[in-house]
Amino acid sequence: MVKFHFLLSLYFLYTVSALVPPPPTEGLLPNGNFEEEPKPTDIKKTVLKGKFSLPKWEINGLVEYISGGPQPGGMYFAVAHGIHAVRLGNEASISQTIPVKNGSLYALTFGASRTCAQNEVLRVSVYPQTGDLPLQTLYASNGGDIYGWGFRASSNFAKVTFENPGKQENPACGPLLDVVAIKELSPPGFAEANLVKNHGFEEGPHLLINSSNGVLLPPKQEDATSPLPGWIIESLKAVKFIDSKHFNVPFGQAAVELLAGRESAIAQVIRTVPKKVYTLTFSVGDAKNGCHGSMLVEAFAAKSSMKAPFTSEGKGKFKTYSFQFTAILDRTRLTFFSSYYHTKIDDFGTLCGPVLDEVRVFPAAKI
Repeated sequence: MVKFHFLLSLYFLYTVSALVPPPPTEGLLPNGNFEEEPKPTDIKKTVLKGKFSLPKWEINGLVEYISGGPQPGGMYFAVAHGIHAVRLGNEASISQTIPVKNGSLYALTFGASRTCAQNEVLRVSVYPQTGDLPLQTLYASNGGDIYGWGFRASSNFAKVTFENPGKQENPACGPLLDVVAIKELSPPGFAEANLVKNHGFEEGPHLLINSSNGVLLPPKQEDATSPLPGWIIESLKAVKFIDSKHFNVPFGQAAVELLAGRESAIAQVIRTVPKKVYTLTFSVGDAKNGCHGSMLVEAFAAKSSMKAPFTSEGKGKFKTYSFQFTAILDRTRLTFFSSYYHTKIDDFGTLCGPVLDEVRVFPAAKI
């Protein structure tokens, strides 16, 4: 009888453990910071030799393994998140296959920058999704731009590929990649009495421990695969996902900084009832990151809009605004962008802007 109870206990323990889902994936990819160096026989000067010469990665074409700082020929490569990085030559790529959950949403977080004053592009691919990130705009003067890119897994394994799709006249040019991480994202849900998903921007890409720059969310990100669940990045330039550890955030642990004026916009399509009146509220502030001056966020919903002025003194203050709109269709698009361009008062090479947080939509109270 004792043996029976023991075996029954083991059975229940196994059954319960089998029902518990594995913890969400988050953190650096294997050798995601490129600090595991190639063997001396797999590299000649800076050029990697062989398909598997970069530990944990597969390479194609001319890929260089470099250390940050001054380079031969007078160039300077900024490696903001470690010592080593890879440079992708003309039509070169690196890739890695990782285990994922079929159907789950993921965000890649990676450090990328151009190496020359040319229109360089970094192509990110996870089958069947592909996105081209223009690297011409430098958002941070120290070369520490961090990007987030979302994808939805279509099987239990995903091949993550970073590629330089173009040909530069100068063979020493090409995108620089210095760190790659991943995070499994939770499906965007609704808060009580709020029609906006991920209304406080709490769910977003992985934030690197050794980075204080936030994460740039590149343009043309659809809501189905957005690294900011529920939201569409529909602008020509990126918006920035920021956290309360490194920035002032009006509410919770995260927010969005609209750092490229009218070229930096986010949107969300919500369910509404035609002819019904709704109230839209949102908060605007500054990130306490040296961004000063007169700011203006414009908000749109159906045929209504509002201009929300905010004067930043760089002290981390914020204001909450609201207006009403009448739904026209059963879907209503909410759009937010900054009217002005700003740079940090102590660093004119770094773009910044107003912070948007806590977006809420609910039926207007009847009088």
